[in-house]
Amino acid sequence: MAEEKNTGETPDLEQRDINNPKDREALKRAADDFLKSRKAEARAEVAEDEAAADPAAVLQAENSELKDQLLRLAAEMENLRKRTARDVHDAKTYSVANFARDMLAVSDNLRRALEAIPADALEKDDAGLKALAEGVEMTERTMLSTLERHGVKKIEPEGQKFDPHFHQAMFEIPNTEVPNNTVLQVVQAGFVIGDRVLRPALVGVSRGGPKQAAAAAAAENPQAEGNG
Repeated sequence: MAEEKNTGETPDLEQRDINNPKDREALKRAADDFLKSRKAEARAEVAEDEAAADPAAVLQAENSELKDQLLRLAAEMENLRKRTARDVHDAKTYSVANFARDMLAVSDNLRRALEAIPADALEKDDAGLKALAEGVEMTERTMLSTLERHGVKKIEPEGQKFDPHFHQAMFEIPNTEVPNNTVLQVVQAGFVIGDRVLRPALVGVSRGGPKQAAAAAAAENPQAEGNG
């Protein structure tokens, strides 16, 4: 009878009614007991795995991880060294850029002063004027030479193909004897410092070119071309 009473009080879980508060509490306790038992089993399995682990394999894994960290650190240090060397080089090369750009304005004024002296005046026996012109020209050469020692070089674009990175076109000159976009005249000299443009050259470029001239001639005389 006691067994039947106990069975009646604790029926099988499948027979419990979730809507019944007592049965719902019993189901909750059963679920908690099941989870606790599974956690205990999982901890036991982890402990067994750790106990059964090969010490040599553990040391090898740690060694591989340390080696990987060392290689990454060495790569970062090499990149830092390269960046530092590049920054130092750029600082040495381009630190005078602003000062050099200001000095170019002085050089331009010296050149304008020389060009303002009439050629016939220099041909006359005016020792004072000649000495002044020679002094201005020597000053200009010395300034450009000093700038060149600091990495500032003059661009010599005349006769070259127009390059928008180094030249600035101010006007076009019709000319069918040279390729199109050839620099024919330099209005203001350009300069570079290192591999950077300090000031682009102001130039006049050719327009036309042999190919365009031939095409234009053929368009004007289509009959002559057909007869040929």
